[in-house]
Amino acid sequence: QNEEKWDFVLVSDIHEMGSEKEIKRKKFLDELTKKGFTIKKIEDTKLFYGVRAPQHIFWKYQCLLTNPDSRQQNFSAHQDVPVTTRIRVVHFILQNTVTSDLEKLHDLMKKKVFEAAFPLHKKEEIREILKKKWARWRVLFKEQPIEEIRCYFGEKVALYFAWLGWYTYLLIFAALAGFATIAAGAIVFTSSQVSKEICDANNTIMCPLCDQKCSFWVLSETCTYAKVTHMIDNEATVVFAIFMAIWATVFLELWKRERATVATSWDLYGWDEEEEELALQLINNPQHEPRLYQHSYFRSTVVLVLALLMILVLIGIAHALVIYRAVAMALFTQSEVNLLSKHADTIAVMTGAVLHYVTIIIMTKVNWHVALYLCDLEKPRTLSQRENNFTVKIFIFQFFTNFSSLIYIAFFLGRINGHPGHYVRIAGHWRLEECHPSGCITDLFIQMAVIMLLKQTISNIMEYLIPWISHQLRKKQKPPKKRSVMLGEEEEAEDPCKRQWLKNYELNEVNVFSLFNEYLEIVIQYSFTTIFVAAFPLAPLLALINNVIEIHMDAIKMMRLRRRMVPRKAKDIGIWLQVLEAIGTLAVIGNGLVIAITSDFIPVQVYKYMYSPCTRENHTGMDCSTGYVNNSLSVFHIQDFEPHTKVLPEFNGVQIKECRYRDYRNADDYTYTIQFWHIFAARLAFLILFEHVALCVKLIAAWYIPDVPQKVKNQILREKHKNLRDEL
Repeated sequence: QNEEKWDFVLVSDIHEMGSEKEIKRKKFLDELTKKGFTIKKIEDTKLFYGVRAPQHIFWKYQCLLTNPDSRQQNFSAHQDVPVTTRIRVVHFILQNTVTSDLEKLHDLMKKKVFEAAFPLHKKEEIREILKKKWARWRVLFKEQPIEEIRCYFGEKVALYFAWLGWYTYLLIFAALAGFATIAAGAIVFTSSQVSKEICDANNTIMCPLCDQKCSFWVLSETCTYAKVTHMIDNEATVVFAIFMAIWATVFLELWKRERATVATSWDLYGWDEEEEELALQLINNPQHEPRLYQHSYFRSTVVLVLALLMILVLIGIAHALVIYRAVAMALFTQSEVNLLSKHADTIAVMTGAVLHYVTIIIMTKVNWHVALYLCDLEKPRTLSQRENNFTVKIFIFQFFTNFSSLIYIAFFLGRINGHPGHYVRIAGHWRLEECHPSGCITDLFIQMAVIMLLKQTISNIMEYLIPWISHQLRKKQKPPKKRSVMLGEEEEAEDPCKRQWLKNYELNEVNVFSLFNEYLEIVIQYSFTTIFVAAFPLAPLLALINNVIEIHMDAIKMMRLRRRMVPRKAKDIGIWLQVLEAIGTLAVIGNGLVIAITSDFIPVQVYKYMYSPCTRENHTGMDCSTGYVNNSLSVFHIQDFEPHTKVLPEFNGVQIKECRYRDYRNADDYTYTIQFWHIFAARLAFLILFEHVALCVKLIAAWYIPDVPQKVKNQILREKHKNLRDEL
């Protein structure tokens, strides 16, 4: 039985005898044999080489990396090395074995000498447990077997699933709070004074939305939108935004505790990545000299400049989307099709959001290559250092790809487009689009909803379908069996390894970034869930539904559709933690800005306490926001329209002298009124107050919840004490 345990399989095409590739392959396999590896060759349509490492390599590994105090006791009896460690050590040696031509496996794979190298999914008890308890749809709401995942895929993958499970569990509370906010908006605020006034405004005539062929319109047409807007834009949203800021902090603090518990139970507390790497290098080659740390300011400057250029390109793409929407709006309003011209604004926003989604997909691929290129410029020392550098770059690029257009909609849309008679125009021709008549937060809500729904449905389907289809295709490619009888030999019994190796070869290949992709996807989703959540309180609910499916989809992909990942050790989720903390801070700023700038919360409050009927006389039974709508619209005289604006001065058979538009400007010279500056000051004051309160609460929460549980601290303390006493 022991004879048939193979650590790794190398696959190569059948090359002609004496060809360059065949010679290179032989040289590499000879190097492995010199190191004491056992190699078994099986020929099918490809050549398969099973590789098994000699036992002394693992003894050396245990010797170098066990704690010095435990060395005396168990060095007499070598315990078995766990499978994950075996695979990791063998993988390292394979990757770092150098042939006489100074080529490593990586170079040989580029030159097509070898096609693939992978560890095997074997029929083990643990694999059956994982398939039954984890990698199937039936166990959607059961707890994940983290311990088993660790024993099969290594610590790094297990930590990813532990983190994802923890995040999903805490999303339940955020989703409930978001749902409660929307519900409160629907029940309490449908009868709100502001939306009632909009629905009753049958004779408030609004200025046209475009230059040609657009007629005037009546404010009460936007009645339904006003009600919907009020569901998201009310007093409850402010509380919800602060709740989400606290939630983000508590989530990370509790995760740190969870991680500390897990790391101690896996005996990883004192584990050091650098030491592990040096030990493996020395086992592979006792003459190895370590590669030293380097840092060059020149390189860093080049990388910084190139990264900034890339960010400018991404912001440029956001501008292109803005221009698209302005032009689309103009073309749709003039279109002959009634449906298009009637709902021009909504259609422009919808198609804009779909287009944004398409640019996200395309730019993701581009960002990937740029980030890799910048990483190579930096020449990081170790794999994990390279991974950290890459993570930060790709996250920043992805953040701008996903959010630049949202930032524009939230903070610039409708603030920079001028006023009737003096619009800001693109190329002197197209008017910049305005906010939706019922408030700017509606646009943000639509954009967020479209992107989150598309991202989660389409991306998830593709993520599962592509590996599944390619696996099915690889299965189909099997050519008919060659009968050895044709060569005049006796039919030999088929090797039991052959089927297993072929089956593993048919699975999709994995690379260093397989796990990275999963992290990136969830972290971008986390940004959507926290940063603009004030405009889209349903985001946590969507994220929750997505994650429950995501966990099991990833599990099925890893167990059934992909070759086995090379297990890697890790004691935390690495640099992702800092990324998540940065998002937490951005979320406070983002939500503060959304409430202060995008929503109508501040103008309504300023009106209530400074301009409403309540301030002038004592109306006890009156709603203080009465008259707000009329107060928030400015008057425009028709004779001041720009010369090329073609507007019919008649509306419903009445000659019109003036129309209204959303802004605080004087009727005679169109300068800002004093109320505009009052509101501006109130917005700034609210923003400063909100951010400081939320950040203080974050800091208090971070202090209040210790990073490492007492139990873990005490366990480490006792161990140190025991070891020192034993030494004494």
